[in-house]
Amino acid sequence: MSDLSQIKALIFDVFGTVVDWRTSLINDFTAWGKKRGINADWTALVDGWRAVYAASMDEVRKHPERGYVILDTLHRQSLEKLVEQLSISGLDDADLHYLTMGWHRLDPWPDSVAGLTRLKTKYIIGTLSNGNVALLTEMAKFAKLPWDVILSAELFEHYKPDAETYLGAARLLCLPPAQVMMVAAHNHDLKAAQKLGLKTAFVARPTEYGPLQKFDFEAKGDWDVVAKDFGELAQRVGC
Repeated sequence: MSDLSQIKALIFDVFGTVVDWRTSLINDFTAWGKKRGINADWTALVDGWRAVYAASMDEVRKHPERGYVILDTLHRQSLEKLVEQLSISGLDDADLHYLTMGWHRLDPWPDSVAGLTRLKTKYIIGTLSNGNVALLTEMAKFAKLPWDVILSAELFEHYKPDAETYLGAARLLCLPPAQVMMVAAHNHDLKAAQKLGLKTAFVARPTEYGPLQKFDFEAKGDWDVVAKDFGELAQRVGC
């Protein structure tokens, strides 16, 4: 069994691990579309949007000479392409902005707020997300997420799984990597963190992608903690 006694802080992947992005966006856009009289396949838009998420960040990595681009901007660029591909008409600039800001209005999984509040009684808790600072801050207000600190890829100008993100988070917390635990519902995220000396916790979110889910149904690595939800995670780390 892993020694968890030295952990001082838990940092969390957010999209999919803490918040249910897919259901939140589909429900938000469906209700909004009805009010605006805009008929569209919002499920296809949301799934398509997330499908190009990784590729949009890879473009930033491939072209460092262009400078770092925050996720809000990448989301907007991807949205504009998808709207055209899906033949969604009648959207003006304000509409596109509303849809882009949907990522700021995501609902938490049912166990997230209570679990985080419990973990907060013993540990520093914060984000380590590819979302930009404004996105994560507004999401925290919307979803009532009780973070102690918001750490973002934007602060390091690198997207996960680049080493600069995980090591940068530990550095800003003035902690060695071994005193920081990365919590995620994604095995690849934990693999990258573990290689750099962080502790790891896997919490499965098997409905994150709805019927399109193809992986991350279960832990696929030697993680320090595997829990069914944040409540069990809190129990496992002594809260």
